[in-house]
Amino acid sequence: MRDFELNKSELSIIDKIVENGSGDSDNLIKILQEIQLKLGYVPKQAQRMVAEKLQIAVSRIYGVVTFYNFFRLNPPGKHSINVCLGTACYVRGGKAILNTIKKVYNIEPGQTTPDREFSLETVRCLGCCALAPVMAIDGNTYARNNPAKTREILRQIT
Repeated sequence: MRDFELNKSELSIIDKIVENGSGDSDNLIKILQEIQLKLGYVPKQAQRMVAEKLQIAVSRIYGVVTFYNFFRLNPPGKHSINVCLGTACYVRGGKAILNTIKKVYNIEPGQTTPDREFSLETVRCLGCCALAPVMAIDGNTYARNNPAKTREILRQIT
C-alpha cells in the first residue's frame, strides 16, 4: 500500500472532523466515515492523527477501517477500473484481463496509481455474463475482452 502525503487543507479538514466528533472515541466510526466522505479514503496519516487526538491506539483505528469494507485505504483515482471476476468472466479470461491492467499500471486491486489517475478493483459481477469477460471503466462497460483489446482500451483513456 502506497503512502499518499496529505496537504495542509486535508490536514485541516481532519482536525475539524475530529473536533466536530467531540474528540470522543465513541464517535470513531462516524469520524472515519466523515474523513472518507471529505477525502475519498482514510489515509494512514489521518489514522495516526485521529489516534493521537482521541488518545487511542492506531491499531484500533486500522482494525476498524480494514474490518468494514466501505472504508478505502487508498485515494480513488480519477478513473475507476472494475474487473469482473464472477464465474462467467473468470472462466472466459477475466484473470488475464486483470493481469494485463496490473502490468500496465503496476498496481494491485484496491490500489491507486501514484499520480492518482487510476484505481483498480475487482468485482464479483457486473451483470453482463453473456458478454464475458467484462470490465468497467468510469461506469462504461467493455465486453468480450482479451489482453490485446484491454491494452487498446487503456491506451484510449490515457
